[in-house]
Amino acid sequence: MNVLLLRLTGPMQSWGTQSRFTIRDTGLEPSKSGVIGLVCAALGRPRSDSIGDLAALHMGVRVDHEGSMTSDYHTTLNVIKASGTKPKPGEAVVSTRYYLADADFLVGLEGDDLRLLEAIDAALGEPHWPPFLGRKAFPPGEPVHLVDGLRQNQELRQALETYPRCRRSDDSKIASLRLILEDPYGEAVRIDQPISPFAERRFAPRHVKTKFIPLSEIPIQEEPCISPS
Repeated sequence: MNVLLLRLTGPMQSWGTQSRFTIRDTGLEPSKSGVIGLVCAALGRPRSDSIGDLAALHMGVRVDHEGSMTSDYHTTLNVIKASGTKPKPGEAVVSTRYYLADADFLVGLEGDDLRLLEAIDAALGEPHWPPFLGRKAFPPGEPVHLVDGLRQNQELRQALETYPRCRRSDDSKIASLRLILEDPYGEAVRIDQPISPFAERRFAPRHVKTKFIPLSEIPIQEEPCISPS
């Protein structure tokens, strides 16, 4: 197996899987549909293109910093309400939107097709369209591309457990990091497995399992990180 690692960190991120109308949710870690969408943007694939090769990759996430969940509200004109009716002229629709603040994730994509991972790796280094962290208003705080992110002949869990992590000021309060791995026998379900081009927006359930890695077992990146804390 081969693995491509990406770093998703920024002031704000949002990875919704159940958003409907005026309530826009976020998961506690990046969704597979969101990550595949980011990859499609880097590759320059239109929303109508097939994503079967990307959806077939297995995904894992190491939560280097959980961040904090918060929300704000937006007012929008000329949009359909949850009831299916159109607002009156000049009537604003208020929506509540959740997001993660100051979160930091290491994401891994695993597959046998090394050429596909190499193409993604190159595209992340010079993306066709700018990447964003779940919403177009949330750009990455650091490059998504990792210069040493392509790990040949390595399994997903090993790559996520051994890649160096940025030291943070609040590390003394953390005993372990959460690791979420795609697993057909996993105990939790995420509705974020793309089964159609993004223009159609159809998703299937995806099973995952959660592990915890002692912080002391993860190497620390020697060079300074850009993270705010």
